[in-house]
Amino acid sequence: MSIATCLFTLSPSPSSSQSFNPTTPKFSTTFPLHLHLRLSSYTSTTRLRHRQRQISPFLIFSTLLGSDGGDINSNNNSGGGGGNNDNGKGKGGDDNAGDKNRKEAMIVLTEARRSMESLPKDLVAAIQAGRIPGSVIERFLGLEKSGLMRWLMQFGGFKERLLADDLFLAKVGIECGVGIFTKTAAEYERRRENFFNELEVVFADVVMAIIADFMLVYLPAPTISLRPPLAIGAGAISKFFYSCPDNAFQVALPGTSYSFLQRLGAVMRNGAKLFAVGTTSSLVGTAVTNALINARKAVEKSSAAEVENVPILATSVGYGVYMAVSSNLRYQMLAGVIEQRILEPLLHQHKLMLSAICFAVRTGNTYLGSLLWVDYARLVGIQKAHEENAALE
Repeated sequence: MSIATCLFTLSPSPSSSQSFNPTTPKFSTTFPLHLHLRLSSYTSTTRLRHRQRQISPFLIFSTLLGSDGGDINSNNNSGGGGGNNDNGKGKGGDDNAGDKNRKEAMIVLTEARRSMESLPKDLVAAIQAGRIPGSVIERFLGLEKSGLMRWLMQFGGFKERLLADDLFLAKVGIECGVGIFTKTAAEYERRRENFFNELEVVFADVVMAIIADFMLVYLPAPTISLRPPLAIGAGAISKFFYSCPDNAFQVALPGTSYSFLQRLGAVMRNGAKLFAVGTTSSLVGTAVTNALINARKAVEKSSAAEVENVPILATSVGYGVYMAVSSNLRYQMLAGVIEQRILEPLLHQHKLMLSAICFAVRTGNTYLGSLLWVDYARLVGIQKAHEENAALE
């Protein structure tokens, strides 16, 4: 029947009989799509039917793919109106990228024999909106095999960072594990023979570092955005910072782009967060330090005049400014440029070597940050060297 249909359809119309060439027949451009497909050989037709059987699971989830009515071929016409763009941008390129991301994600789920209902709601919403490609779904399914990772991905912030970087948790461990040792070593390098004479100040610095180390890795880390859209009545400032990436230098996913202003906004937003973190951690650290100093004065009367309390307000604000500027810029570049753009592409298949190099780079960055903090604290007058205190006395 199909051969007969083709022969019947391919016969030239009377109006075009004079221009008919038996070797290179001319066909009407108004043929429906299915007749074009029948013109291929038997092998091509068989391959096409095989592909249709492969993509049939898309139709199962057609009601979850937006306003295109579940037609898997609707992306052929999506370039003009932007009707499938959940963000309402009306750009054909964004629509095409979103359709491609959705198809990739559904292929990965089909191969893994997973349904959309088995995924978290925020991940389902991101798939529907076409914001994440199939590689992100593959990473999610891989991380889900670990009990610890599955528990951590219950928290939105951890999930967004683990999906962007499967070594995120290792980097947190590196930063917090070596932070206390490198900062103590840096304090000794700057103070030398006055290290034990300024032990209270050293302790304050180390306490602040322990509290802040985690946030220094967490906040500037690249993310895969799974956040729900803002409310319609949100202000212009909220909408702007919502559109900014978490890391100013992070690689954008297919179908997503960031302007220079948005990347600058990421630096400002993280700077404000790190200022709050630094100020709070310093308040805790200096309060604990002053409590120890007062306890020491009560026990050792002779040291009452030698040891002074640490200025809480000045130290806390100074440390907040330091984290908002120096720490913010260093960790943004470390996570977005050195790790994601340089080390990850080169050593993607060598996770052990990648982890070792990240360990070395982050250890050096932490040590450098400790040296810069001591110099900065003395420059702005938050801390004084032991010789200066002796000269004043």
